[in-house]
Amino acid sequence: MITIGDTVSVLDEPITGKVVSVSIDEITIETNDGFEMTFFVNEVVKMQSEELMIPSYEEVSKNLQEKEVFRKKPKRPAPKPKERHLPPMEVDLHIHKLVRSTKAMSNHDIVTLQLDTAKRQLDFAISKRIPKVIFIHGVGQGILKEELKYLFGRYDNLKISDADYKKYGLGAMEIYIVQNPK
Repeated sequence: MITIGDTVSVLDEPITGKVVSVSIDEITIETNDGFEMTFFVNEVVKMQSEELMIPSYEEVSKNLQEKEVFRKKPKRPAPKPKERHLPPMEVDLHIHKLVRSTKAMSNHDIVTLQLDTAKRQLDFAISKRIPKVIFIHGVGQGILKEELKYLFGRYDNLKISDADYKKYGLGAMEIYIVQNPK
C-alpha cells in the first residue's frame, strides 16, 4: 500500500519522487526535479530507503497485463485497397496554392508557372506509374484550361476528360495515363 510521503519509482520511465496525493487509482508524485506528475497506481512501485524494492514476478506480470500496450489484439489482416479504388493524385493549379504572393507577377508569368507545375507533376505521375491525375484549374476565362489541353495533347498515351462534376464542378480535368501502350 502506497501512502503520502512514500518514495516511489515509475515502472516504464526513469522517474522517482515522493507521493504528494493518493486517490483510488492514481498517485501524484513530486519528482526530484520539483515537478508534480500523476500516474496510475499500477505504473509505480514503492521504494525502501532510496533503494528500489524488487517487486515479485507475479506483481510485475499483473501490472504489465493491466497495461493496454501489452494486451493482445486480435490478429486481423488489414485489407489493402485495390489499385483501381485508390484515390487519384490531385494537383491544384490555383495560383494562391503555388506561391505566397503574386505582386510582381504578370498574367503571363502566372500561367507559365501553372503550366510548369502541371508538366512537372504529370512527369512525376508517369515516372511513378500513377494511373490517374486530377488537375484542378478552376473556372475562369478558360485560358489555363486550353493551355493544359494543348500541353497534354503533346504527350502520347494520355486520355483527357473532364473530372467528376459532382466533386470538382467545371474546374478540373482528369488525365488517365495508359500504363502499357501497345
